[in-house]
Amino acid sequence: MAVVDVTRVIPVAKPWIGEAEAEAARRCLASGWITQGPEVAAFEAEFAAFAGAPHACAVSNGTTALHLALLAAGVRPGDEVVTVSHSFIATANSIRYAGATPVFVDVEPATFNMDVSQVERALSPRTRAILPVHQLGMPCDLAPLVALAHRHGLAVVEDAACALGSEIAWHGRWERIGRPHGDVACFPFHPRKLLTTGDGGMIVTARGDWDEALRRWRHNGMSVPDTVRHRAREVIFESYPVLGFNYRMTDLQAAVGREQLRRLPAMVERRRRLAARYRARLADVPGLRLPAEAHWARSNWQSFAVRLPAGCEQRAVMQAMLDAGVSTRRGVMCAHREAAYAAEPWRVGPLGLAASEAAQDEALILPLFHEMTEGDQDVVMDALRAACAAGGRGPRGQG
Repeated sequence: MAVVDVTRVIPVAKPWIGEAEAEAARRCLASGWITQGPEVAAFEAEFAAFAGAPHACAVSNGTTALHLALLAAGVRPGDEVVTVSHSFIATANSIRYAGATPVFVDVEPATFNMDVSQVERALSPRTRAILPVHQLGMPCDLAPLVALAHRHGLAVVEDAACALGSEIAWHGRWERIGRPHGDVACFPFHPRKLLTTGDGGMIVTARGDWDEALRRWRHNGMSVPDTVRHRAREVIFESYPVLGFNYRMTDLQAAVGREQLRRLPAMVERRRRLAARYRARLADVPGLRLPAEAHWARSNWQSFAVRLPAGCEQRAVMQAMLDAGVSTRRGVMCAHREAAYAAEPWRVGPLGLAASEAAQDEALILPLFHEMTEGDQDVVMDALRAACAAGGRGPRGQG
């Protein structure tokens, strides 16, 4: 049994940031160029190379990335976008920002990802795009989804929020999520993700015309890129031919992001080792269901989510673990259950959302981060075992 330091709570997540990122920020500050500029351009080029994508466009966060990607896909007011409710609410919100209606299909209980077999029955004449989510870093089954979209003339916009560094078997070889395999993929850089810039996001696509539009939209619709205008030897008057947004990333963020990108392979490798250790050592907990990869998928293990045994009450287990010095998070939210969507238009696919709701109510996200030690893991696993054995009743008697 691990010894618990009750003065310390093991966090669910913790970014891996060090002197390299601090030096990058100092370099940027010393340059005098701290808004979108040369560091952003360099980060875009390095990110595109890492993902294997022809184009990468940096933006202010992951939600704005989804918004612009949907606009590039032609989503407009009155359209529908098929997606999942079982995701952070920004997924559904981005569809509403485009004036479209989310159509929610259920998830697979084993992966928490979109049940691709339900998508075709959720389509309508108003459907413009499909928005799958690579939930918690586990790749969605893209091959049949992309084929379905092509048959119906629909765009595929990947919400890859958690999946930077994850891989999928594609035509006989392993490729990173973000190549992209649909039309466009979107990444945020919030501190809960592997790569963080504090906030920020990236849109990757193989379509040059989309990338050109994304770059105009993110900078208020300006006709001339900032890097061109500031380095011009002749006077340039910019124009604003389209309605745009202030969705830019700063050079400060990009400088940090470039260092984080260099760390990413080590982060993924470490997380895969920690996830394998969780799976091996929790396999004998009665009734506990552990995550597993499909044969065609390699997760980056952005999060490690387990299904609690029958009879274990989620909140009580979480409280018991917190009392033992371990922070957790409940299963991924369902947008359709939130008060905001009592007033927003949406519809549900023909088979309902029972699996999505069960995933939210029964899943528990355990701590997993790069600098986590095996001792930390032992504390987490001991706390989970004790809470499950007690049916969720912790030291305060919850249950």
